[in-house]
Amino acid sequence: MNRAPTIHMTDTTDLKNRHIRSYVLRQGHLSHAQQRAVDTLMPRYGIAYENKILDLEQAFGRNAPKILEIGFGMGDSTAAIAQAHPENDYLCLEVHTPGVGNLLKLIDAQQITNIRIIQHDAVEVLRDMIADASFDGVHIFFPDPWHKARHNKRRLIQSPFIAKLVQKIKPGGYIHAATDWQDYAEQILRVFGDEILLENTATDYAPRPEYRPLTKFEKRGINLGHGVWDLVFRRK
Repeated sequence: MNRAPTIHMTDTTDLKNRHIRSYVLRQGHLSHAQQRAVDTLMPRYGIAYENKILDLEQAFGRNAPKILEIGFGMGDSTAAIAQAHPENDYLCLEVHTPGVGNLLKLIDAQQITNIRIIQHDAVEVLRDMIADASFDGVHIFFPDPWHKARHNKRRLIQSPFIAKLVQKIKPGGYIHAATDWQDYAEQILRVFGDEILLENTATDYAPRPEYRPLTKFEKRGINLGHGVWDLVFRRK
């Protein structure tokens, strides 16, 4: 299933300017088809990172609801959601090239026009490129759980990051996280619940919204009795 990036502390920046990054770079096989998609399609559907506020309407060429996805993995769910909801535009962040290439392949094969991709650290994109109150919704599906307790500090969904992220959501907009690890679900529930600008749309965990498709890995896990937890909060 899709895995959103985990957090990593950079070792190359000056100590005074260090921040928690939203990913750990992992080795992954990049197929020839994925590399070709990056080379040929990224100029059309990609947005380069720069320290400048992004004009989202210009980027998509229209005025429509804007949804942010952080960490789309191989992009299968992202493509399915975007194709099923052409009324929305989806700005999708991912650092891993195989996933970017795969999503670009899906965009091309399915003729999807409402996705744009930024291949860069989500923390820096949010800080440098996104104006406050830009998004109608945010998706963070199956972020890496870091199973051991001593690694919990590396998880993406922590209070400092969420406090910054909610500023980018319009009042009345939503943030939707999903995980297949109960411990991480409990952490997300605490972090979201402690954020004063968020309110839960459910009592604890929400039913899976219809727009989030089941992945093949999720279906397999459910058949084996594994749990999946969705959390949907509204921006006040």
